[in-house]
Amino acid sequence: MKHVSILVPKGAILGSVEGPRQVLTEVNKFLMSLGKPALFSVQLVGLTEEVPVCGGRYTVYTDAQPAGIAKTDLVVIPALDGDMGQILAENQPLVPWIKAQHEAGAEVASLCVGAFLLASTGLVNGRQCATHWMAANDFRRMFPEVNLIEDKIITDEQGIYSSGGAFSYLNLILYLIEKYAGRDVAVFMSKAFQIEIERRSQSPFIIFKGQKAHEDEVIRKAQEFIEDNFQEKIAVDQLASMLALGRRNLERRFKKATSNTVVEYIQRVKVEAAKQRLESSLENVNEVMYNVGYTDTKAFRTTFKRITGLSPVQYRNKYNRTVQAVAS
Repeated sequence: MKHVSILVPKGAILGSVEGPRQVLTEVNKFLMSLGKPALFSVQLVGLTEEVPVCGGRYTVYTDAQPAGIAKTDLVVIPALDGDMGQILAENQPLVPWIKAQHEAGAEVASLCVGAFLLASTGLVNGRQCATHWMAANDFRRMFPEVNLIEDKIITDEQGIYSSGGAFSYLNLILYLIEKYAGRDVAVFMSKAFQIEIERRSQSPFIIFKGQKAHEDEVIRKAQEFIEDNFQEKIAVDQLASMLALGRRNLERRFKKATSNTVVEYIQRVKVEAAKQRLESSLENVNEVMYNVGYTDTKAFRTTFKRITGLSPVQYRNKYNRTVQAVAS
């Protein structure tokens, strides 16, 4: 039987504590209905017997404290809410326990912005990690040594797992169920809880707002110019000349400040504008393409799908209510 420790940190989001507990408990019920033994022994683990969560609106009664658990097989870190610096400080006593359990052979999984607590352990330094796309800029700023993968829902780094934003943590739980209990059990759980089992990307949900939480004013001016003139053809050399910088210096500073190259940033701004038009207008794909500054259909479709995970037509059909109404 696998021992699972679902942490209940101060500031935890209740759903990402209860969700994994409920799904893993249901796995046990399903296996027992087939005449098989239960697979998971699930405990809620907190620094105290009672932990206030969701800004004090709820109290979670834990099963154990870290000192009382000599060994576990899987540590689940739920999503956190509030000022991340303060929350990490309040939950610092959990960090050495997480590290000790991992060193003793336990796997570790973070859900959504629980990635901040995972990253604070140092276990994902130099490794891939996912979190909610809305927290990506703060995560990069606080943990530059971690390879943040913004578009993925699941990362698997040799027994250290992370999930993308919000309820996509359920996809990671299914992933772990498949690993521990097999594909058939995971498929049943996906049907029972109505979770899309093969969803691997949060790209269709990302809203690009630009990374401006940096101190490089010159690069901020470059970003603002791109965002104000995305419908035009913007060349890197043009930007460099306008800012009185050499091209290599501009590229280096831009990448350091925004985590994107200049060309990537231009593409993401154009695609974000295209997404908004596809969501709210009746323009066809070619009209949208021209209105955001593309003239090459293949280049537009390729770039759009690479960034969003969907073709322009798929995106419009998914998010444009008028198009949905006409189709129905």
